[in-house]
Amino acid sequence: MAYAIDPPPIPAIPVAGADTLFPVRRIWCVGRNYAEHAREMGHDPNREPPFFFAKPADAIVLSGATIPFPPATEDLHHEIELVVAIGRGGAAIAEAAALDHVFGYAVGLDMTRRDRQAEAKKLARPWEIAKAFDRSCPITPVVPAARIGHPAKGAIWVKVNGTVRQQGDLTQQIWSVPETIACLSRLVALAPGDLIMTGTPAGVGAVQPGDRLEGHVDGVGDLTVAYAAEDARAAA
Repeated sequence: MAYAIDPPPIPAIPVAGADTLFPVRRIWCVGRNYAEHAREMGHDPNREPPFFFAKPADAIVLSGATIPFPPATEDLHHEIELVVAIGRGGAAIAEAAALDHVFGYAVGLDMTRRDRQAEAKKLARPWEIAKAFDRSCPITPVVPAARIGHPAKGAIWVKVNGTVRQQGDLTQQIWSVPETIACLSRLVALAPGDLIMTGTPAGVGAVQPGDRLEGHVDGVGDLTVAYAAEDARAAA
């Protein structure tokens, strides 16, 4: 049976060191998974279980891109994250077996329209418009776990125009990658192609048109993305 309209292309990320692509099915994000970030957002990390929200797969933009500044925000924030790429699906995955489901890792940014998020929180409304907008997920190629193992410690940081804004260590995660996979898989069945963004350290802050962001996770890689300047926005 034919499609009524042409189907959209499958969002995909290059696999580092290979001539292959990792197809992206869904993007799950862990909220407030670093204690200091939870505190800076006004929450107590010792009392909250993990919670999750999602971005659409076509929110991905590859590292190295220059992208337009998003509309409908005056307060765009960067959130640097370790990203887990799921290669084997499952439901109610045991924590001890969770890493067997991981294909690899990437470095990503959970870009957030913070003013829209604050408005949604105030009105007890969903966050989607603050998190799931176009090009809200800059990301690097996926590095296979077969090559780098499963990073559980090491620096994670982001610079804006050469100045460090966020800086932390993977050991500061409240919920480890295996714990996160196990918890999420009790809520939804994970499938090959799912990405999990594992939370961000403290220091989130505003990004302006013309800014250049550099992100890093030890053992995984480096991410760069730039936002078009104001004159480029006006010309568009």
